[in-house]
Amino acid sequence: MATPEFRRVFQVIDGNKKLVGDGFDVTSPMPGPRIRQLSPYLLIDHIGPMQIAPTDTPLGSPPHPHRGFETVTVVYDGYLAHRDTAGHDGTIGPGDVQWMTAGAGLRHAEMYDRDFAQRGGKLELLQLWVNMPKADKLVPPKYQELRAASIPNVPVPGGKGVIRVIAGSYVGATGPASTFSPMTLLDLHLAAGDDFTLTLPAAYNVGLYVASGAILVNGDRPAKTQQLVVLGWNSADVQLTATDDSLVLVLAGAPIEEPLATYGPFVMNTNEELMAAIADFESGNMGKFPEDE
Repeated sequence: MATPEFRRVFQVIDGNKKLVGDGFDVTSPMPGPRIRQLSPYLLIDHIGPMQIAPTDTPLGSPPHPHRGFETVTVVYDGYLAHRDTAGHDGTIGPGDVQWMTAGAGLRHAEMYDRDFAQRGGKLELLQLWVNMPKADKLVPPKYQELRAASIPNVPVPGGKGVIRVIAGSYVGATGPASTFSPMTLLDLHLAAGDDFTLTLPAAYNVGLYVASGAILVNGDRPAKTQQLVVLGWNSADVQLTATDDSLVLVLAGAPIEEPLATYGPFVMNTNEELMAAIADFESGNMGKFPEDE
């Protein structure tokens, strides 16, 4: 009998530690050398897990600008409060997802929710940066608050875990997120021993980020907590085996084959567009909060 062909494993990448804002301990496995193999995804920031001491002064990431891409935040523990200069605000908690389109530009703040800060507790979340096609980079900002109850759960075939479909479709379930390019974003909650074949379009870029636990990819390539697995395009299938209870975020999507120009919080196609973004921010054209007046 022929051996099934699975997606090639290009690389397993460890995350780098850093501090973001004034209250986020972060591990980031990308951006890095494989960034073009994971388009449209540009960045993964894994915040926590960290224990928040009770405080009357919520910490986090104070107001800062963005243009030309989207931020996607998946919460596992704790509560995060969002507000932006396009008039959106909200708080997300365990199981919720926030999908913010910066588009033409805005400023936003991401802080511990005040009630959560006052009582303290565990905080853990993942934030992605997702690129946008050139034709859509200057659309008006948009905000999607995806509650846990709106995200379909698909049972792991033959296992005890569940596959949460955040964006795109998987085995008949469609996620609630609206996207600008074709992609599938899955949040896998795996029980030790779960063993199944994950099937995605062969032309999609695919990465597996292990938020916690340990897995075997294609039966022989281990990956553990805070590692990113970058896969190839030789097959639609990848074999996943959970060797421990695990959380795995599946980042899959059609690559955006366009020039990429980045500078800090701006993601455009040319250096000239970056300079325009910086000028717009410095002149106040990405909005103001009431306290700025």
